[in-house]
Amino acid sequence: MAEASGSPATGCLVDLKGQTALVTGASRGIGRAIAVKLAACGAKVVGVARTLEGLQGTADAIKAAGGEFEGFAADVAKAEDVKRVVDEVEAKYQKIHVLVNNAGVTRDGLMLRMEDEAWDDVIDVNLKGTFLWCRAVGAVMMRGRYGRIINISSVSGIRGNPGQANYSASKAGVIGLTQTIARELASRGITVNVVAPGFITTDMTDVLPDKIKAEVKERIPLKRLGAPEDIAEMVAFFASPASSYVTGQVIAVDGGMTV
Repeated sequence: MAEASGSPATGCLVDLKGQTALVTGASRGIGRAIAVKLAACGAKVVGVARTLEGLQGTADAIKAAGGEFEGFAADVAKAEDVKRVVDEVEAKYQKIHVLVNNAGVTRDGLMLRMEDEAWDDVIDVNLKGTFLWCRAVGAVMMRGRYGRIINISSVSGIRGNPGQANYSASKAGVIGLTQTIARELASRGITVNVVAPGFITTDMTDVLPDKIKAEVKERIPLKRLGAPEDIAEMVAFFASPASSYVTGQVIAVDGGMTV
């Protein structure tokens, strides 16, 4: 467990002071941006990643901005790891107000050449992992009669993408899961929504040739790639009390790619 603490940063339009937010896949990229944003809005952020070392950069960024952070190492697709983290967080903070399921992996390849292992690994982390955290944290939220669950899908889960049969299927599954549990949990004051990123600048996309990135930009009406902070802003809205009448929705943050 890694910890960083201080007073929340100011200047955030969303007020999450006094709330606890749990973010999976918080070590880098979109997950780190989400964790930093929620901390800046006043939430106590619990970040989950495979290793505590991987979370150190997130902890440092939040501490530098005056926020509060606690890190846990866990395999998001293992029920025993999920239970351990959720039990410890509930025992310490009593409630979990916000859950962001961001952890995800890719193992791309054409469907006819895809190995079973590549299919299973992606489905386990992206879809089963999302289910496990929703189930465990959902129980905590039901006891508190309040909650905001935000699941990170992808535009690949809306339209599909060649070479990503496993990834697209997992992210489409996240959308179906979200819309189902939104109905199941609504009576307890819990909303469940999806943010579907488009082409976002991360470590994975940074290695692409400039020619490929230029071609992608031409397909985006806004003519630019997204930043992790673009996703974090939408997550912050869904995490806030202001989104209380929005549930079961899928919002693509993609610069207009899916229009």
